[in-house]
Amino acid sequence: MTTDELVTEPAKTSRPAGMIVLQFTLAGIVWGSSFLFMKVALDGVGPGQVAWARLVLGALALGVLVAVRRERLPRALRVWGHMTVLAVTFCVIPFLLFSWAQQHVTSGLASIYNATTPIMTAIMAGLLLRVERLSREQVTGIAVGIAGVVVIIGPWQGLDLTQGVVAQLAILGATACYGFSLAYMRRFVAHTGMSALTFSFLNIGIAAAIMVLLTPVVAWAPVQLTPAIVLSLILLGALGTGLAYIWNQNVVRAWGPTRASTVTYITPVIGVALGILILGERLSWNEPVGALVVFAGILLAQGRMRLNRARGPFSRRR
Repeated sequence: MTTDELVTEPAKTSRPAGMIVLQFTLAGIVWGSSFLFMKVALDGVGPGQVAWARLVLGALALGVLVAVRRERLPRALRVWGHMTVLAVTFCVIPFLLFSWAQQHVTSGLASIYNATTPIMTAIMAGLLLRVERLSREQVTGIAVGIAGVVVIIGPWQGLDLTQGVVAQLAILGATACYGFSLAYMRRFVAHTGMSALTFSFLNIGIAAAIMVLLTPVVAWAPVQLTPAIVLSLILLGALGTGLAYIWNQNVVRAWGPTRASTVTYITPVIGVALGILILGERLSWNEPVGALVVFAGILLAQGRMRLNRARGPFSRRR
């Protein structure tokens, strides 16, 4: 997910090209692995506790970087208000939904659904918050993406409304939150002058504070910790919700937002592969096929693939 591209402009960087490629790859691997980390952690802690640990550890990791770099926090109350909205819609709600849903779906399937975020962003940006006008290709891309989601759900197999389908809808609710948040950033936070590190710290830090206040509700329950569970929580929080954001920002500044956003295509590949290799998960044929349809929709919605317009015999030539 390339959130930082909406709060900073790409700038020239002196970092070696090989280092940028490495950071791009690491961000994709870490974010793709986060679904495995959540699945392992859920063996000993509840979904609310997974989201709690993820945000608190991520905030601590980013807080250390803010202190080391002596970043200045914004003073305007308006900015803090917008960041609080984003903390709820971009972190608290979707993290809780993903953690709950992964009790009922495979980590690979969750990673596939996460790739619908660009489609959700196009819907929210064009139809809800109206921060951009949808082109013909974008509308078509949204329709193709929705068709891909239907293929992934596989309604012809029968709908289990007690667990599987509800969990998949919960994940789509989480990616809808991501889409709303990305469009909200573009409208209200894009020109606040915050660095990517400051933005990430405020976003995750405020969300962590909210989760701490909600501890009696979402995280106050017995846990069964093992080394694997503890390691998964640390990697999910400090690495996936912390350092990976900084790697992604370096890529954005070096390559620009369009190329950097291709990390979206890495994460489901990593998530599916780890689910199969480590957890022994199985894929139904419709899940990868549906994912390919969703990717086609993303390409259309992001303007990377255009429809051929038929030219009539009297079309004006240019």
